[in-house]
Amino acid sequence: MSTRKLVAMAMLVSIGVMGSAFIWFPAGVAKAYPVQHAINVVAAVYFGPVGAVGVALMTAVIRIVTGTGSLLAIPGSVIGALLAGLLYKMTNKIGMAVGGEVIGTGLLASLAAVPFAKVFMGTEFGALFFVPAFFVSSLSGALIAWVIVKRIERNSVWIVDQSLK
Repeated sequence: MSTRKLVAMAMLVSIGVMGSAFIWFPAGVAKAYPVQHAINVVAAVYFGPVGAVGVALMTAVIRIVTGTGSLLAIPGSVIGALLAGLLYKMTNKIGMAVGGEVIGTGLLASLAAVPFAKVFMGTEFGALFFVPAFFVSSLSGALIAWVIVKRIERNSVWIVDQSLK
């Protein structure tokens, strides 16, 4: 892996951490952190599924350690980043990455959060308890990412460099 790629990934992690500290809104029983989901989609497009999972996991861990995220940040970000990366890799369409983030986080991760929360947090919630908050958070962030990626492509910003893909 190139130094340039690692630096770009680290920049996305730092944007995700800082963005989560300052940009959030209430979404039902939880808080929505759209920056995390926007970063997931951007990472999926430019670094593929493995890079996106790495960025999502590092961002989630730092958010947990710094107190800007709960343990649910791990399934809430990693699953969506993985599905976004896989769908983008298969289709090369930003809309599929966006859909992957929303389905991966808004549906799959919200359902995975139930046993995760029971085991690691000692809470017991119903199967659909996390779905509305995870869905709103992932949808808002994924749509922001769509705009960002389209803008990056239109303006030929540095991250589009083929050596990063």
